[in-house]
Parts: sequence; structure tokens; C-alpha cells
Amino acid sequence: MLEEKNVLLVTRPLCLPWDEASKNFAYFLAKSISGPSLSVLTHGIIRGLPESVTQKQIYSSGRFDSPAKIRLFFSLLFSRGSYDITHYLFTPTKVSSSLFKTILHPTKGKTIQTVATLREDLYATEDLRSIFFADRIITYSDTSKKRLDEIGFTNVKRIYPGIDLELYQSKPKDPSLMAWFKFTEEDFIVIYPGEYVRLGATDMLADGLIAHYREQPESKLRFMWACRIKNEADARKKEEVRKKFADAGMEDRFLFSDTFADMPKLYNLADVIAFPVGDMKGKFDVPLIIIEAYACGKPVILSDIPLFHEFSNADISATVPRGDGKAFFSVVDELAHDKNRVETMGKAARAYVEKEFDLLVTAKQYTEVYRSLE
Repeated sequence: MLEEKNVLLVTRPLCLPWDEASKNFAYFLAKSISGPSLSVLTHGIIRGLPESVTQKQIYSSGRFDSPAKIRLFFSLLFSRGSYDITHYLFTPTKVSSSLFKTILHPTKGKTIQTVATLREDLYATEDLRSIFFADRIITYSDTSKKRLDEIGFTNVKRIYPGIDLELYQSKPKDPSLMAWFKFTEEDFIVIYPGEYVRLGATDMLADGLIAHYREQPESKLRFMWACRIKNEADARKKEEVRKKFADAGMEDRFLFSDTFADMPKLYNLADVIAFPVGDMKGKFDVPLIIIEAYACGKPVILSDIPLFHEFSNADISATVPRGDGKAFFSVVDELAHDKNRVETMGKAARAYVEKEFDLLVTAKQYTEVYRSLE
């Protein structure tokens, strides 16, 4: 019976803030699955999880650094025979997969790998055959499932990474947040919740924004960089952007919001979400930023990366060529002058997510996978 199965979710540290896609998904999955006895790996006690979920506090911080990886290694080593299903929820590497297949391989039960991305920028076909080893492989996208099918895997299922539609939903712009950022009702607010160094969009957006304001000095566009500072390179890049605006005499035309605890509130502050990235190396097939924005009723402006075609269309998003700042801000200008279109796209985006990315549906699909592994 499913109720009797013990399932371990193997993840990086689960802890606040909920601002990293893999741990966010693992947390919401643990909240939503009913039936099996779940165990999760945390830093501290997490509020909001059901009492039926066992919180194993194996991590000493929220960082998945070398000490954290050592703690994970020994935790898995000493619990090899404790679970009916060991479910890995992070992108594997050659080293981690080798350890999971040999030294850390469970002495009982089945294994699952949820594959957020194949990292084909790093791994050749033979590498992929090696690093995916579980009894069942679950991909985030049809694109990745098709690729694994092509190279010979016969145990692959695609399950979209659902999100909590009660948490992420359309709400009016928060007046206190509007006042905090000094926004007005006339402003057209665009938020970029990406990264400063990775993704390859920062310079294009900064240069395009400066050009936009020079051409339209009376523009009501307000642009926010909602990017987490993950490392020193990000911090340096942020200062480069700040200096670029200062040199252009536009210090008052931009805003920064780094780690923001209430992401739904931030999404709902925007009229449009920007994600015109240059590449997706190392990132998940389905950036939850896009799906969360859709759920909040916000259109997203995307770049023409082929992977994005699977979860975008003209009814819910706009697409621009990669690296083309002029095209991006042209679309922004069009949307700023057509609020009805923005509203229509936002409603269609919400309906799309309700159909394809409901976390409750995702949880049911994972429950079925657990049940099928005997």
C-alpha cells in the first residue's frame, strides 16, 4: 500500500527564503503529497509542512556548499536501508551520480530522479546515459523527455513542476509597496526577476533602458531589477549597472530589489514580467519565475529560446530575439500603450497555468509514480 511507503526527498537544504527553484518545488511537493510517509532534508524547522512529513535537520546552513555536501553524503550513507523510495530532486553531475550508484545506492527500495535540466552544454550522449540511473526518471519538459527517449531510456515520464495556485494568484498592487518604491498609478512597471551574471540579459537590458529613456524622457516606464545577489560576481555586476545609469545621468530612473521574501506580492506589483534571457545554461527547463508570473496574471516578455516554445504563446507572452534590446523595449512600449491587451494576456496566462501547472495535479502524478514502484 502507498500509505506504508517511506519516501526520502533528497535535496539541497530546505529553508527560508523560498527564492530558489529546486528547493521551492521540493517544499511545495512535500506540502501537497498525501499517502506516503515523506522525509525532507532541512536547515532548521520549516513551518507549513504537515505533521506527517519528517524534517531531518542535517544541514548547518542554507548554503549547499562543500560542508553541506559532506553532511548529505553521510546522511545518505547511514540511511541506505531506511526508505522504500529515494527521490533525488536536483540536477545530477558525474560525481554525484557515481556516488549515488555505488557507495550511496540504497540497499532496499526504488529510486527516482527528477531531472530539471539535462545540461547538454556540459554532457555528451554517453555522459547522459551514465548520470541518469534511477528506476524512474521524471523530466520537467517534453523536450528533455524526448531527448532521453531518443538515446534509449524507456523509463521516462514528464511531469511539469506545479506551483501553489492559492499562493500565486492575481491581486491588486499593494499600496504600501507602491509607496515604498515611489510608484504611481500612471507608471507602467516592468520587473526582471533574473540574474545579474548568468542568463546573459543584464547588459542588453541596461543599455536598452538607457536608450529608451533618452528617446522618451517623459516615459512612464519604471523598471525593477529583482535579482538575487548569489556571489561576488553578481555584486560586481550590479554595481556596474548602477554606475552605467549614474554615468548616463539616470540615477533616479531605475530600482533594485534583491532578495524579496513575498514574491507573489512583487509579481503583482508589475504590469509585465521580463525574462528576455540570452541562454539557459545550468537553469531549469521550466523557469518557475515564468510560471509564477503567469499564475499572478502577468504576461511575460521572453527571448526566442527554443525551449520556451513549450510553455509560451502569443496569447500569454511576447517573444523577442535574444540580445535585441531595441526589440524588447519596443514590445514594452506597445504593451504600455495597450492596457486592455495586457489584461487579456494576463487572464489567459492564469487560465493556462491552472490547466498545466497546478501543484495539486503535479502531486497526484508523483503519488501515482510512487504507487507504481513496487
